[in-house]
Amino acid sequence: MGSIAQTTDDRAVFFFDIDNCLYAKSKKVHDHMARLINKYFVTHLEMPAEEATRLHHQYYKDYGLAIEGLARFYQIDPLDFNREVDDALPLDELLSPDPDLHQLLQSFDKTKVKMWLFTNAHITHGKRVVKLLGIEDLFEGLTYCNYADRPLVPKPVPAMFDKAEREAGCTASTKIYFVDDSWLNCRSSFERGWTNTVHLVEPQVPEPEEKACKYQISHLKELLELFPELLKSGGAHR
Repeated sequence: MGSIAQTTDDRAVFFFDIDNCLYAKSKKVHDHMARLINKYFVTHLEMPAEEATRLHHQYYKDYGLAIEGLARFYQIDPLDFNREVDDALPLDELLSPDPDLHQLLQSFDKTKVKMWLFTNAHITHGKRVVKLLGIEDLFEGLTYCNYADRPLVPKPVPAMFDKAEREAGCTASTKIYFVDDSWLNCRSSFERGWTNTVHLVEPQVPEPEEKACKYQISHLKELLELFPELLKSGGAHR
């Protein structure tokens, strides 16, 4: 994966969320993470499991990131949380190189669009996931939530979108595309003016009562039909 860009160019930028977006929920990473988060709440806050689950979901809903609520109200060290949750996930057992995903991402013409990772995870988790999926070579950089920062700045906070634009070298004229599985993140980016925001809602996930943005898909391959202008010649028909 390329280093973070410090210069700009005239290509479009396509931001890709990582977790539950570049791999399916069926990989069970989400379930393992939920268990580790709840365990962290129970252990460090000494609360019943039911309350831990409720608070976990409440913080995710309110802040887009469970650790944001923990750091805000309980002074939990996000890096300690990262060690016991994200970095403790058995990803080697859950994820493996995905040739279909690699081929899909290769369909994009890199002379037309800069491919960029955009995650609420810390850098260690983000890099680990894309390496295991075998797609790290297809992205030019990574914007992540730095768990060493105080306060934390995750999606959907506007400052996180500012950071992504800055690190990816966007200008006022850059055409931006974005795909994420989070309704809240997609709504925030769409309201920001990222009109080519795409909400990924997998078939086994309940449909949102209200669409987060203009585009909603059930599989990443639908991006090829939505945005043929970004593809290599013939890419939409592969």
